[in-house]
Amino acid sequence: MQKKKSTFLLTVLCFGMAFLYIPMLMLIVYSFNYSKIVPVWGGFSTRWYTTLFESEEVWDALLLSINIAVVNATFATLLGTLAGLALVRFGRFRGRTLFGGMITAPLVMPEVITGLSLLMLFITMKEFIGWPDKRGFTTITIAHITFSMAYVAIIIQSRLTGMGQDYEEAALDLGAKPLRVLSDITFPLLAPGMVSGWLLAFTLSLDDLVIASFVTGPGANTLPMLIYSRVRLGLRPDINALATIIIVTVAVGVVIAGWLMFRQQKQKDREIQMAAAANK
Repeated sequence: MQKKKSTFLLTVLCFGMAFLYIPMLMLIVYSFNYSKIVPVWGGFSTRWYTTLFESEEVWDALLLSINIAVVNATFATLLGTLAGLALVRFGRFRGRTLFGGMITAPLVMPEVITGLSLLMLFITMKEFIGWPDKRGFTTITIAHITFSMAYVAIIIQSRLTGMGQDYEEAALDLGAKPLRVLSDITFPLLAPGMVSGWLLAFTLSLDDLVIASFVTGPGANTLPMLIYSRVRLGLRPDINALATIIIVTVAVGVVIAGWLMFRQQKQKDREIQMAAAANK
């Protein structure tokens, strides 16, 4: 019975991995297709990579997306960390339930509704105060911060709940001031969660299409918007080349992160063994 169960789980795993990764492998293979017609194989060639790197439109969209993602991730991490601290460390203050609901609302709100509401907000602000005078980098960044900080707040809230308050209470008992405890104990312990939140916010911003489409203006196309607009006109081999570069970059990043985590865990195990040997 156990063997049949293991075989079934292995089969499901293989089908799931194949369903996820075979399309990516096909995309990578066809990025080296010489033919302009994507489904028709015309021989091995790197011509579309050359075309891609010579496209100023692609580079402009990529730089815009990266700049927005960096600014968004930084501010979302800052605001999300403060929100998580308020929810976990400030106790039952008045309006806490409403505040928590407002923080988590972007997680369940449809992106179309979020994008439309932000568009109406920017239009109204322009009519009353004359800002923003045009939609682009600033409006997209603000829109991304509004939903990215919710994800960061959830991560920070979970991290704070899991690590407890023992170290902070011990520091306070020894005479440390709250700000000193926050800077010397709380933030260092929160560092892994803040890094995770920053990376998640960066990824969400770099990947967003729907909300950015609502709050952008002429001449401000992010990379997902550029890819979507080109795919709507038909499959193009240079888009396959761009997607291949993104896949390879992400794969290399995952491998490096996994190697660093493995190395860190190995170092921890070595230190534990040395401590155990010293205590004998």
